[in-house]
Amino acid sequence: MSDLLEPMQNMTRSTRHAFSYERTRKMKLKLIKTEAQYTLALTQMEELFDVTPDSNHFDEAELLMFLIRTFEDQHYAIDTPDPIEAIKFRMEQMGMKRTDMTKYFGTRGRVTEILNRQRALSLAMIKKLHKEFGIPAESLLA
Repeated sequence: MSDLLEPMQNMTRSTRHAFSYERTRKMKLKLIKTEAQYTLALTQMEELFDVTPDSNHFDEAELLMFLIRTFEDQHYAIDTPDPIEAIKFRMEQMGMKRTDMTKYFGTRGRVTEILNRQRALSLAMIKKLHKEFGIPAESLLA
């Protein structure tokens, strides 16, 4: 293994970067199916990270980003947060109490029902929360 690294020790940083890219770029782009392929793709993307749209390698970088995102969506998907948990989190961030929510939900009783999951959010409530709190509508509709 040290024989492989020896030529790189005497190179400048830019030469090492070009050498490394040329070596890893030989991998044929295809669907990423394993963690090892994913790791290699991330390494390649790191090498291509600074390409510009007018670069010869821009299409390759764009395709590689698509392949990485597809693998991550399948293996590292992030679920949409629970609507009530999203509301409670935002309330905490803003230093709000349950009584402050009457502006959005109506009565204190309704606030309690909603935050205790006994009543569903109405479309009007979802619109207000999205507009005032900046909570993504997708999270509130889940």
